Amino acid sequence: MGDDVPLAALFALLVLLLLLSAFFSGSETALMSLSRYRLRHQARAGRGGARRAEWLLERPDQLVGLARFGSHLVNFSAAAVVAVIALELGGPPAVAAGTFLLSLVVLVVCDNAARTLGAVRPERLGLLASHAWWLALRLLYPVVWLVNACSNALLRLFGIDPQELETHSSSHEALRAVVFEAGARISHKHRRMLLGILDLESVTVDDVMVPHNEIVGIDLEDDLEEIIEVIRSSGHTRLPVFRDTIDNVIGILHLRHLANRVLDTSFGKEDIERLLEEPYFVPEGTPLSTQLVQFQRSRQRLALVVDEYGDIQGLLTLEDLLEEIVGEFSTAPAPDDQEIVRESDETFLVKGTANIREMNRLMNWSLPTDGPKTLNGLILEYLETIPESGTGLKIDGYPIEILETNGNRVRTARIYSRRRESPATVE
Repeated sequence: MGDDVPLAALFALLVLLLLLSAFFSGSETALMSLSRYRLRHQARAGRGGARRAEWLLERPDQLVGLARFGSHLVNFSAAAVVAVIALELGGPPAVAAGTFLLSLVVLVVCDNAARTLGAVRPERLGLLASHAWWLALRLLYPVVWLVNACSNALLRLFGIDPQELETHSSSHEALRAVVFEAGARISHKHRRMLLGILDLESVTVDDVMVPHNEIVGIDLEDDLEEIIEVIRSSGHTRLPVFRDTIDNVIGILHLRHLANRVLDTSFGKEDIERLLEEPYFVPEGTPLSTQLVQFQRSRQRLALVVDEYGDIQGLLTLEDLLEEIVGEFSTAPAPDDQEIVRESDETFLVKGTANIREMNRLMNWSLPTDGPKTLNGLILEYLETIPESGTGLKIDGYPIEILETNGNRVRTARIYSRRRESPATVE
């Protein structure tokens, strides 16, 4: 072959094959890195490259099959050409050196560098290359089909169904990535709202409900004066009404229906019972995205969360749910009701009943949320015992000092910032 083909032509062919190898590696990475949502928008706007790329990404198995076939074809061809050149220049001993140099060039230039370029400039390279990929897939479809059929048959021998292959075009993480990639084009406030909407699927009613022991309601077993005081001092528009305990709830009272009747001398408990609405129950573990739809369909604004036995675990309002999206919009609580109080630049006094997700959101902390919902529960789970006042511990890098306990729960704790250690910290 060396006598029939000039060395210059062989070197030119080798360069062409290496360029094709780099094209296959870089453009494949670029196409797979394209934002599906931006691509769909560009395709609808009539951009030809975007339409071709979208068509290709709808067939990921064919795209990958073509990429592997083309890449292996040109790499093996390049190896054959290098062998011929090496034999022509230095004989059999030069073949090993040529193979080593080719492997190095393919790895560094045609694979790593090309794929990095495709990942850094996916839109520019991917849309430009989509025309060539579309044409190649059309022409080589029988070969690609045969390659995929053989590989799928091999996978089935190992009990793997190729139909389970899923692209990340509609995944939750891909949506989050789109929001983050928007950068300055979306304000920080709106970005938080969008992320809050995406997180509704992973957050349940248990994470944001008012716990059973903190529910404020009307006990019909109390004296009328006590009931009136609860109504007057309530910061809520709806209150659950029960007998003796919240587990015996009989209805929901909308305070708007009372108007000024609590000032009427003829006002009595019977008036309250006549104005009650049916309580609305939801099972624990319900995702917030599902509950938001249920609130809308049932035209409800307050729900009682129950476990599998029907026991009430907490209370959820539409306001609590919406705050997961837009953040706090309710009026500030009275000083005595605040669960987080800044003590100094580095310390905060936190009640044991404080919700961990709410703490993380308000203070930009990252305490674990995959277990207990309150600070008290988190501390008890970590220590596996009821701590005494003065006990110190560290959870996920946050030093915590127990200030006050009451019976079987932590009432108040001091949380230090990550910049310093608390006294008597126990790892």
